[in-house]
Amino acid sequence: MAYHIPILAQESIEGLAIKKDGVYLDATFGGGGHSRLILNELGEKGRLFAFDQDDDSLRNLIDDERFTFNHHNFRYVKQFLRLHGVKQVDGILADLGVSSHQLDEAERGFSFRFDADLDMRMNRSEEVTAATVLKTYSAAELQTIFGEYGEVRNAKTLAQEIVQQREHRPIRTIGDLLGIIEPLVRGPKNRYLAQVFQALRIEVNDEMGALRDFLDATLDILKPGGRLVVISFHSLEDRMVKNLLKTGNVDGDVKSDFYGKIERPFEQINKGVITPSEDEMAKNGRARSAKLRIGIRK
Repeated sequence: MAYHIPILAQESIEGLAIKKDGVYLDATFGGGGHSRLILNELGEKGRLFAFDQDDDSLRNLIDDERFTFNHHNFRYVKQFLRLHGVKQVDGILADLGVSSHQLDEAERGFSFRFDADLDMRMNRSEEVTAATVLKTYSAAELQTIFGEYGEVRNAKTLAQEIVQQREHRPIRTIGDLLGIIEPLVRGPKNRYLAQVFQALRIEVNDEMGALRDFLDATLDILKPGGRLVVISFHSLEDRMVKNLLKTGNVDGDVKSDFYGKIERPFEQINKGVITPSEDEMAKNGRARSAKLRIGIRK
């Protein structure tokens, strides 16, 4: 049974404009919610490839001969699709959010609502945990993480306090970290804590690097006329997706060909972003920050 409620489900499936006999990629399988919706639209000859590095996703595999699962980070989609004999696909869907299951499982260490080890690894075979980051990174490195990935207003003060406190006692659990953070909270407490935890999660899993690799790969693996559908949840992710659709690269660098014509490998379906309805946000609070962008490969 799927544990992840797909956000913007109808809008994202419509954005794919699924062909019955097409080949599709769900780059972020998770609980399998989006994959099941894609399979519902495919005919007998259609194919769906899905990726997820998290072991928990293995609980949700779909028994369907049209479905192929890859237990790998989506930064490697190009390489593993080619192992399956697939060079290009008709559509790609990526939901960049952390699943409800991951947030609700205390032992994963993603949420400040529970006391557990500071883990936060999507792939638990990796060595670096949130505790590792807090133990080994310099104050300057921590400040950069909190400032850029979490948009924490007093990132410098927080980083310096962590470095100072770890000299006297280890920071191994969520409770240890909260004891340091709480006196420094600026603004609404839950929002502040969410920003700090988001920043650590992004660093532990190299989420920005993986997203860059994935988005770069879409240029090669999407057929002409193929569709890219991405749901993002914070400004850094959304900026990279927006830049790719607008300029063909995640940095937003405008490039021209020999004749001075600006290269635009995607046609944007919606000029702005698609956001959840008031009704969806009321039913699922985690949908509030979701932004959907859709592009067609030229």
